[in-house]
Amino acid sequence: MHLAKTFRYLFIALSISLAATVLPAKQLKVGFAQTGAESAWRTANSESMKSEAKKRGIDLKFSDGQGKQENQIRAVRSFITQRVDAIVIAPIVETGWEPVLREARRAKIPVIITDRTIQTTDDSLFVCFIGSDFLEEGRLAAAWLAKAVNGKGRIVELQGTPGSAPANDRRKAFAEAIATFPNLKIIDSQSGDFRRSGGKEVMEAFLKKHGRNIDIVYAHNDDMALGAVQAIEAAGLKPGTDIKIIAIDAIREGVQAVADGRINCVVECNPLFGSKVYDTIEAILAGKKVPKKVFNKDELFDHTNAAAALPTRQY
Repeated sequence: MHLAKTFRYLFIALSISLAATVLPAKQLKVGFAQTGAESAWRTANSESMKSEAKKRGIDLKFSDGQGKQENQIRAVRSFITQRVDAIVIAPIVETGWEPVLREARRAKIPVIITDRTIQTTDDSLFVCFIGSDFLEEGRLAAAWLAKAVNGKGRIVELQGTPGSAPANDRRKAFAEAIATFPNLKIIDSQSGDFRRSGGKEVMEAFLKKHGRNIDIVYAHNDDMALGAVQAIEAAGLKPGTDIKIIAIDAIREGVQAVADGRINCVVECNPLFGSKVYDTIEAILAGKKVPKKVFNKDELFDHTNAAAALPTRQY
């Protein structure tokens, strides 16, 4: 009788142990508030987040902000209601985030900012930023250009979305860098909103206003540069020769345009954040300390290396 009871207890204990080993781990749930789908770069960025989530078995709640901050804020509040494990935001603009970030903190949900930085009075409202150094991108573009044109030329600038970190930083750093070259001047500057159609429309207006007085186009992203290429060709001019073009992003189509001689230089802004973002989230949830800022390593492509880089471009 005593032996039978002992066996019964052992059987129950073994059953509990086996059950514990086969119970599936809790699926990680992440909310991602994306800016929209305004460019090929953004599409690659979204795909990186989605494909990496699928590979890791992460339940990704994806929201397309369609270029409006209010849509992103609404999405973040929805993520909080859904009790996600972490929230990722690619902010359209730098300001206006504090109220919703405070809501996330009250819900004890960590927030990671990606791609574009934000301005807050309390940096503890988000755990970290993962992205590119937009100031360095602007400096790299200016340095390459100054050398290529011997510090002389009239520039028109195609700005990104007003109020966004990349537009602000790429404009600021570029302007500061070329200030040391008195014969290198920005004669006009206007937003094309990071869109190819916007770049084409603004470049058409620049050509109508300034004609052959334009020597250089500085575009805050490849899509606007490619739109400018269309406008320049439609005006009977040769992009890359009659008007030099420098841009930032280095999407595959942009690098191809450099290899073809239609764009002179592109500075990379790597959009493939997925792996780094999820590694960071897992570290945060495990109680590990992560760096406040993590910058992707970016390259520069011109006629010397663009063609060789094309076979391995992932975006």
